[in-house]
Amino acid sequence: MRELLPTADARTTRAAVVALLRPHRALGALTLGVLVAEAVAGLLVPPLLGHLVQLVADGEPAGALTTTVLVLLGVTLAEGVLGAGGTALVARLGEPLLARLRERVVERVLRLRLGDVERAGSGDVLARVGDDVGHVAVALREAVPAMAGAGLTIALTVVGLAALDWRLALAGLCAVPIQAWTLRWYVRTSGPVYAAERHAGSARAQQLLETLGGLATVRAFGLQHDHHARVRARSQDVLDYSLRTVRMQTRFFGRLNMAELVGCAAILLVSFWLVRDGVIDIGAATAAALYFIRLFNPINTLLFLVDEVQSAGASLARLVGVAELPVPLEAQRSGAHPGLRLRGIHHAYVPGRDVLHDVDLAIAPGERVALVGLSGSGKTTLARLAAGVEPPQRGVVEGPEATLVAQEVHVFAGPLAADLRLAAPAASDAELLEALEVVGARGWVEALPDGLATVVGDGGHRLNATQAQQLALARLVLADRPIAVLDEATAESGSAGARTLEAGARAALAGRTALVVAHRLAQAVESDRIVVLHDGRVVEEGRHEELVAAGGRYSELWAAWSASR
Repeated sequence: MRELLPTADARTTRAAVVALLRPHRALGALTLGVLVAEAVAGLLVPPLLGHLVQLVADGEPAGALTTTVLVLLGVTLAEGVLGAGGTALVARLGEPLLARLRERVVERVLRLRLGDVERAGSGDVLARVGDDVGHVAVALREAVPAMAGAGLTIALTVVGLAALDWRLALAGLCAVPIQAWTLRWYVRTSGPVYAAERHAGSARAQQLLETLGGLATVRAFGLQHDHHARVRARSQDVLDYSLRTVRMQTRFFGRLNMAELVGCAAILLVSFWLVRDGVIDIGAATAAALYFIRLFNPINTLLFLVDEVQSAGASLARLVGVAELPVPLEAQRSGAHPGLRLRGIHHAYVPGRDVLHDVDLAIAPGERVALVGLSGSGKTTLARLAAGVEPPQRGVVEGPEATLVAQEVHVFAGPLAADLRLAAPAASDAELLEALEVVGARGWVEALPDGLATVVGDGGHRLNATQAQQLALARLVLADRPIAVLDEATAESGSAGARTLEAGARAALAGRTALVVAHRLAQAVESDRIVVLHDGRVVEEGRHEELVAAGGRYSELWAAWSASR
């Protein structure tokens, strides 16, 4: 069962947004001022139109209308310019904030413990920095300026109605109870639905990644129908929530239309009564009707955008949930030991279920130690801790900086030279070729269509498992760190590939302190010392001949491995 990364609560999300906005108070004030000016300009349009109607009703000549028409045109132009300026300022304020939030999410993910990220799945991370960022970006570009303008327009229009006659304002407010009830229902209903929809989207993304990423294995074991059923089930979950959202929105807008009908009828009835009694003239009644009709768009915009803001809010909470995660302590490495030393190491992925128990291991400078044991004995965890990929929960790791070469190697999309320069950005082509020569890969690299410039990874030249691992070993050579940790670095290749990689690994490790998680016990035979792990504890250590003669766990492993060859 996947343990998705956390989602922030409303209070934490608000606090994070305020913290992001705080350095931009001046720009925020200017943006608000422009939006207010736009709303005020729009407020002038209904009384000007009402004045025109009154002039016509009074039989004034056409020339008497000219001034009012020109003022109306100027006001309309000013409203348009201020609206464009407000939108631009909101984007200028919001886009950098969104960029910083995205960067913080990625930075946190990169610093989280690998186990936490792996349990959540890369699909969850991709959905957050992809889909969720997209939802928030749309809200910032479109919903926020529109909501701000709509809110100001509504408030000032109610003031305008009250200025005409307080009874007109009360008539317009007849729609408010229906709108408030509708909004309250929608906010309570939509938030959990959108959060669940995002969760379902993350689960679908993760399932797609697992199915497509393991396509060769799925086909090899005839699991196509099983994985298709899993993808279909995840997609059905997303579809169910999407349909639920559509039904919810249909009810929402139907109730808003009913509120408009009630409010407009009330305005017209009160206007008729006031004109009949001579309290207001036809121009004022026209302005009142236009004021209320003018409210349709901003009110519907405001309430409609609640939907988008709710959706974006769910996405924002997912982003803040990751961005506000406490940063795990960095692996504490001390240079006190010239080789590599682990003291009192305890580690667990689930509380109360230790993977490693009080492990002590010292490797002398230049020594090559093989780590062996049954699957689940804690070898990979110990290798990660030794390499400094994540810190132990208890204990100390001492030694210079290390490089880890894992069993699963990622080939980054792009030129092969760029992939290698991840380890040494300033390396020349000659130095890249030299590193490839060390690990036995120069020949096939130079035979590629464009040599070092050949595009590899997704969409490029496909490398087999042996070639990909040779690139990882070449990165180790280029990084040139004194300590290397190899975690079953030959396990993905066949027999011929394994021999090639073992030769490359020997050359790459020359002169370095090395801890090698040995998938093939031939690697252990060649090591200076062998350490045997069992249930997270060091149970044996020594040279190959000594351990075989001792008749312990290593002897059993060696016998089983020899018999399987």
